[in-house]
Amino acid sequence: MNPLDRPAWASLTTHQAALSIGGALARRYLPDVHLFASARDDSPQALLALAALVSPGESVYVLQAPTVALPPQLSLVRSAVGVQMVAARSQSAVAGEDIIRLTDADAPEMLALAMLTEPGPFLARTHVMGGFRGIRIEGRLAAMAGERFRFPGYTEVSGVCTHPDFRGRGLARRLSAVVAAGIEARGERPFLHAWKTNSPAIALYRSLGFELRTDVNVAMLERPAT
Repeated sequence: MNPLDRPAWASLTTHQAALSIGGALARRYLPDVHLFASARDDSPQALLALAALVSPGESVYVLQAPTVALPPQLSLVRSAVGVQMVAARSQSAVAGEDIIRLTDADAPEMLALAMLTEPGPFLARTHVMGGFRGIRIEGRLAAMAGERFRFPGYTEVSGVCTHPDFRGRGLARRLSAVVAAGIEARGERPFLHAWKTNSPAIALYRSLGFELRTDVNVAMLERPAT
């Protein structure tokens, strides 16, 4: 299997293993880092191990190219289809003076911006999954972009969002390009995900040199509280 087909599993078992819990059959991110979880495959043993990682009343997200198999004792809350895009040309963006590296000190503002704009699940410590860049305007965090899944040879561009007060200035495009260029500078290939219905985002990433690789299935799974 291509690791891009189960990027969470590839990340949880390699570069981001220290941010995870679980074993050889299923793993998930620490609850304050992210909501993604993954089974190694769709075998009954792996799906049972995945279900065991979810506490009553808790939910997790699964993102993968294969159809998501429902583990025992978990229910499907909602599902959607996204696209996975991989960089097909070299990134040459250079960060301007207004693009800053975001740190732990910026975490509360990063979380607030993500909660407002909903670029995807984002928790209190999601920023520890990789480097994040941002732009401040008049002291406010106007936009950000960073890294999420990471495994040998690949890192995902994620968390791309702009505050409504500052849209239309090309901030997301600049930040995405800078983050992708930083990934390439490490000798890795950037990739990313977008909802299949989000035509503007897909068009933006195409303009940055990303090409569609495959559709991906996203499912929110929950263990009932009782």
